[in-house]
Amino acid sequence: MQGDESVAYGALFAGCNFFAGYPITPASETAETMSLELPNTGGYYIQMEDEIASMSAIIGAAWGGGKTMTATSGPGFSLMQEAIGYGCMTETPCVIVDVQRSGPSTGQATKPAQGDLLQARWGTHGDHEIIALAPNSVTETFELVIEAFNLSEEYRTPVIFLMDGEIGHVREKITFPDPEDVKTFPRKKAKKGDTLFGGENVPPMSHFGEGFLIHVTGSTHKGNGMRDVVSQSVHEELILRQNGKISDNREKITMVEKIYDDDAEYSFVTIGVSSRPTLNALRMAKEMGIPMNFLRLKTVWPFPIKEVEELGKRSKKIFVPEMNLGQLSREIQRFTSCDVINIPKIGGVSHGSKEIFDIVRKHIGL
Repeated sequence: MQGDESVAYGALFAGCNFFAGYPITPASETAETMSLELPNTGGYYIQMEDEIASMSAIIGAAWGGGKTMTATSGPGFSLMQEAIGYGCMTETPCVIVDVQRSGPSTGQATKPAQGDLLQARWGTHGDHEIIALAPNSVTETFELVIEAFNLSEEYRTPVIFLMDGEIGHVREKITFPDPEDVKTFPRKKAKKGDTLFGGENVPPMSHFGEGFLIHVTGSTHKGNGMRDVVSQSVHEELILRQNGKISDNREKITMVEKIYDDDAEYSFVTIGVSSRPTLNALRMAKEMGIPMNFLRLKTVWPFPIKEVEELGKRSKKIFVPEMNLGQLSREIQRFTSCDVINIPKIGGVSHGSKEIFDIVRKHIGL
């Protein structure tokens, strides 16, 4: 099946029971699959009038007790940003699938890209942390979206699922697990007397209709949810706690794939579909007697600082194939002192293995 279909089934296995979305290439198959399958599982599917409404709907449904998801691509992801910020401020667990396509604006509507990395981190305004995962196969879209739901529940936060159009539309075999073998993280429910917006790093959550007198607002608020938009101390306490629940657990949250060689002086760092030709370029280098390291970021945000710093210490050069003009490279440069060589690819076509390897050979003088 397609990656777009697989991510829908992964969401269902994770317990997703509400989807709101608006059709957009190359993410429409996710919505189509959810529209067919959710009614069969007692869930709800709504096609909204636009992506702003879609994001708002899954936030509202989460506060109504649902496990919720939406799916979109670049232009729709841009429209969702204000509501994503609201989801961060209200600490609402939900999953946003972004099947990235070539931009800016309408760009190449049917072509894949990886141009939303920085938007996923900084797209909405203010100081906030975010969790974003990036799969590189159909099977991994299924597995990682379950993890996205678990992280959203564990840290009570929106989670971005950064697919790219190539992974969304590629067809590969997939084996579904027994539903009883799928581990899901239960929502931490509030009891009488609990503070829903403070007290703990990740406070418990109540649902509408359960008898709690609670205010849910995007404005700066106190532990009981009531607005206080003038006190510096209230804002600082709230935002530092919300940021800390993710940044303080960076090493627990971040997931990577590593293939290291003790003799290697050169390394690859990559994400998503770009990792597939990069892995073949790694084999080509090995066959020519050039040992190299390979690091794939499954978690893009929070950024795997420790892993990148350690790789930088053992590398003379880090090569970064990515389907944009250097968004991942820019972040790697922040945490390493070695040379970072961007290998960009835009225009809706993914890298070729020889293309990547030839750039490596050029920069190491072979």
